[in-house]
Amino acid sequence: MRSGLLREHDFRQLFAADTISQVGTQVSMLALPLVAVLTLHATPLEVGVLTAFETAAFLLVGLPAGALVDRLRRRGTMVVADLLRAALLASVPIAWWLDLLEMPQLYVVGLLTGACTVFFDVSYQSYLPFLVGKEHLVEGNSRLELVRSTAQIGGPTLAGLLVKAIGAPFALAADAASYLVSALFLGRIRRREPLPERRPDAHLGREIMEGLRFVVGNPLLRVIAACTGTANFFGAIVNATLVVFLARELALSPALIGLYFTVGGLGALAGAFLVSPFTRLVGQGPAIWLGILVGGLGGLLVPLAAPGWRLWLAAFGTIVFGIGVIVYNVNQVSFRQGLTPDELLGRMNATMRFIVWGTLPLGGVVGGALAGWIGVHEALWVGAAGSLLAVVPVLVSPLRGMRQLAVTTSAGTETVTK
Repeated sequence: MRSGLLREHDFRQLFAADTISQVGTQVSMLALPLVAVLTLHATPLEVGVLTAFETAAFLLVGLPAGALVDRLRRRGTMVVADLLRAALLASVPIAWWLDLLEMPQLYVVGLLTGACTVFFDVSYQSYLPFLVGKEHLVEGNSRLELVRSTAQIGGPTLAGLLVKAIGAPFALAADAASYLVSALFLGRIRRREPLPERRPDAHLGREIMEGLRFVVGNPLLRVIAACTGTANFFGAIVNATLVVFLARELALSPALIGLYFTVGGLGALAGAFLVSPFTRLVGQGPAIWLGILVGGLGGLLVPLAAPGWRLWLAAFGTIVFGIGVIVYNVNQVSFRQGLTPDELLGRMNATMRFIVWGTLPLGGVVGGALAGWIGVHEALWVGAAGSLLAVVPVLVSPLRGMRQLAVTTSAGTETVTK
């Protein structure tokens, strides 16, 4: 990739903030369930419930969060969310040190951290078009996906080493520190948004309904919501069972589990580099359905994991999965941002997150329940096989052949080119 947006001071601050935060987040994504499994000896169902709590906020506060973000300066909202997440995660090692840590605290931390993430993510996706302009959205999203992908490579290995060296509870302290540094970099952004104008007849419920009508009323957004929601549901089943499968059934060490996820993260890194040239080659619409299909096929190799060479075959499947998901996400998120008027960005992003992330807690509970009913390995197969269903909505839609998707112009019109 050429330097492009990285020449811009403000984007560099966002880039740095996201880099630090994503590395810390990767640590906590592995460390939090390992706290439950290794420190508190949680059952598969309890781990599934914890996964559900981490994502339940998208159902509980997702829609009002979008309307509130459209009333606020988005950069400031991100800073506050970072500070709150740092405090919440720091409470885990403190409670463990005081011998007070129990599963209910992990549930609360997961839920409240998830609520902060809702506000951060909705603000971030709504802030990027203001910061870089809609004509640079694919580049901006690609570079930030590169950040996330790089973090996926280094983060799990770091998490495994930290868990081995100091224990899972204190590994979460690294994530807490990362959010503090992320907030510092966000504060260095020079360009300031104007405070959004609030209409005299503003009403939270009416504003929420405007966002819902915009998403549900657009046939292309409906298709993307159905695809992503299906993928997230079955992906949550995989997430709720994979760490338990690797740690208990395969008896892998935390360091080896971290290395597994690091190798798998190479796919997301490769996808971040490939997405722009691949999209130029095949077009945005085909890139969306090909990305989700390739990701699903790669995911089928994950349940084949076993000690020895089959573990790395499964890791290769995760690489393929990562490439496909990054290609899909960059294109569908850039399309949504380009399509939506500025004053609706928060509500559109929140509505989409409400729909597509709202399936995550359900998938987490289903994954935990399936693991207790039919077995952890069998539940992992259900999640991997079911992920292939996500391609159906986009494959049978007009998106299949559209090279360039809809964009909102300055005149308020939309253009769709085949």
